[in-house]
Amino acid sequence: MQQVTVLGSTGSIGVNTLDVIIRHPDKYQVFALSAHTNAEKLIEQIELIKPAFAVLVKTDNPSEIVQRVSSVSSKTEVLFGEDALKLIASHENVDTVMAAIVGAAGLIPTLSAALAGKKILLANKEALVVAGDLFMNAVKHNGAQLLPIDSEHNAIFQCLPHNYSERGFESSGVHKILLTGSGGPFRELPLNEFDSVTPEQACAHPNWDMGKKISVDSATMMNKGFEVIEACHLFQISTDQLEVVLHPQSIIHSMVSYSDGSVIAQMGQPDMRTPIAYGLSWPERIDAGVEPLDFSVVTQLGFEKPDATRYPCLKLAFEAFDEGGSMPAVLNAANEIAVASFLAGDCRFTDICRINEQVMSRIGRQHCASVDELLEQDLKARELAANIVSISGLG
Repeated sequence: MQQVTVLGSTGSIGVNTLDVIIRHPDKYQVFALSAHTNAEKLIEQIELIKPAFAVLVKTDNPSEIVQRVSSVSSKTEVLFGEDALKLIASHENVDTVMAAIVGAAGLIPTLSAALAGKKILLANKEALVVAGDLFMNAVKHNGAQLLPIDSEHNAIFQCLPHNYSERGFESSGVHKILLTGSGGPFRELPLNEFDSVTPEQACAHPNWDMGKKISVDSATMMNKGFEVIEACHLFQISTDQLEVVLHPQSIIHSMVSYSDGSVIAQMGQPDMRTPIAYGLSWPERIDAGVEPLDFSVVTQLGFEKPDATRYPCLKLAFEAFDEGGSMPAVLNAANEIAVASFLAGDCRFTDICRINEQVMSRIGRQHCASVDELLEQDLKARELAANIVSISGLG
C-alpha cells in the first residue's frame, strides 16, 4: 500500500491522479492533498478521500476552513502556508509524491521530497527548468526515485532501455530523442494574425484539457521549450541529441531513435491518466480508466518540423539550456509574468516572446550554487518583466 501525497490536487493533473488512485484502493492511499487557493475543490476532495493532511497555501479565513473540513472529515488535519507543503512532501509516512503544482511555487516542496528520498512523480516543470542541476543532484544523493509524468517524458522513459540510467545515451545505442508536440491551436494560423490572438483562442488547445497558463505556453510552444530543458536533465543529454517534432494528432507522445535505424514510439489516447498510472505502478502497469486506441479510426499520423518564426519561444529555451547557469530560471520567470500579462489583457500574444527575450538579454547568465541564489534571479526576472509590460504599454 503506497502512501501518496498529491501536491496540487485541485489542478488537472491532481484530479486525474486521484481518479487513478480511487480505482485501486488495494494499492494506494492518499496521505495528503494540497491546493493553492481553491478551497471549495479541496474540501470536496477531503470529503471524498479523507486524507491525514490537507494544505491550503493561501486563504483569508483559515478558521472557517478548519471548521468546514472538520464537518466533512474528522481524520484530516488542515495546514496552511508554503512550509506545510514541505512537511507533507517529506513526511516520514509518505512513499510517493505527485508533484503537480504549476509554476515556480512547486520547486521547494518538490525539492523537499527529493531531499527526503521519496518516489517523485514529476509533473512540475519548474523543478528541472529552474533548478535542474541542483534538483538532479538532490535526487541522486538522497536515494530518491524520479519518474516523469509529462506525457512526452513519460513516453521517452517507456521507450528507453530499462538500464538506460546506468549505461547512458551512447552506450544504450540511442541516436536521438524525438520530443513530439501538437503545435497548439495556431499551427496553421497566418503569421499576420498573431498580434490579434485573444486569451480565449490561446487557451483552446486542440487535443489536451489543461489550465490557462499551460495552454498559452502550448500555443507559443514555450511549454515544449521547457520540456526540452526537462528532457536534457532527465536523460542527461545535450540539446544536439534531441529533436522537436510536430505531431498534430497527439497520438504518438514521443519517440526514441536508435543507432541501428529503429524508432520506438509510445502511443495512446491524449489522456494524462496513462502516464500517471505508469508512474504510480512502475515497473508494473495498472488500469488507468483510459480507452485503448482504436486503430480503425486513426486515419492519419502527421509530422512536421516546427517553424522558428511561428514558435520563437522554442528557440529561446534551447538557448537558455545551452547557456546554462541561471538562464533557464530567468526564462521561466519572465514567461510566467508575460503569460499572466497576456491573460490579463496587458500585452499581446506576440509580446510574450519579446518580453522573454528582453529579460534574458538584460539580466544575463549567473552561476548559482543554491536554490536561494536561483530564486533571487527568478525574482529579478519577474520584476524586470513586469516593468517592461508596465512602461511599454504593450496591451
